[in-house]
Amino acid sequence: MSPNELKKALSTGLLSFPLTDFDNELRFDPKGYAGRLEWLMPYGASVLFAAGGTGEFFSLEPQEYAAVIKTAAETCKGRVPIVGGAGGGTTLAIKYAQEAERNGAEGVLLLPHYLTEATQDGLVQHVEAVCKSVKIGVIVYNRGATRLSPESLLKLAERCPNLVGFKDGLGDIERIVSIRQKLGDRFVYIGGMPTHEVYANAYKALGVPTYSSAVFNFIPRTAIEFYNAYWAGDTTTVGRLLDEFFLPYLAIRNKGEGYAVSIVKAGATIVGKSAGRVRPPLSDLKPQEAEELAALIRKLGPQ
Repeated sequence: MSPNELKKALSTGLLSFPLTDFDNELRFDPKGYAGRLEWLMPYGASVLFAAGGTGEFFSLEPQEYAAVIKTAAETCKGRVPIVGGAGGGTTLAIKYAQEAERNGAEGVLLLPHYLTEATQDGLVQHVEAVCKSVKIGVIVYNRGATRLSPESLLKLAERCPNLVGFKDGLGDIERIVSIRQKLGDRFVYIGGMPTHEVYANAYKALGVPTYSSAVFNFIPRTAIEFYNAYWAGDTTTVGRLLDEFFLPYLAIRNKGEGYAVSIVKAGATIVGKSAGRVRPPLSDLKPQEAEELAALIRKLGPQ
């Protein structure tokens, strides 16, 4: 898949990032992971992000990472494109990106670099180096310490033909509007706020129509129902699902730091598709919180 073909695939349809399966010893479980992908694919996500944020990328060591990407690429080959997460300092991010390409990924999602903030010149050098290290398409994720400006993205667009996507997890409306005005259709724009369904209509008005869904991991039927209603302008269904599920879900998610990942793993366990526990420093939901989530899921009916 060429970078432009990846851009087209990312432009329509629901996107998602599967959980990474761990066994009882918190080791990567390739068989469980392949089974998860087989379960999710028929629901119709247009692209899946392997070893992304919800896939606990930052907990994976390099050999595990390669195994995750290889398992995803082989399982989904010819059916759903796989984009591999990459991140960390520039040298490490390049190695992850190259491993993603070597193991069959169709693209790279460049996650935030690390703890400290960086200058715009430094961020441009970082993204450019990663893009030039691979031939597959790259999507940059504006979140955390990675806060690219419109001017920086314009430089990158000129220097890196395979930089095809911009994903936003900051929620900075002024920045998004400025980027869309300056870059136009040069990138595909993807919503990447935690539980983005709550932000979907607002982002659509900003020119960011597609988004990635975490809840697709455990309520795929409902996630697709919401996306289809949102895309069709069915405000009645969107409003109902926001009231019945997403807003109460947020109330549970917001009870703990890092619960944006933990609550998704809890949901998968509740529906009989457990991916194991989260790895430290993340923490699993408390029993009462998990029961609250289970009650919400039961109201949605079979998935």
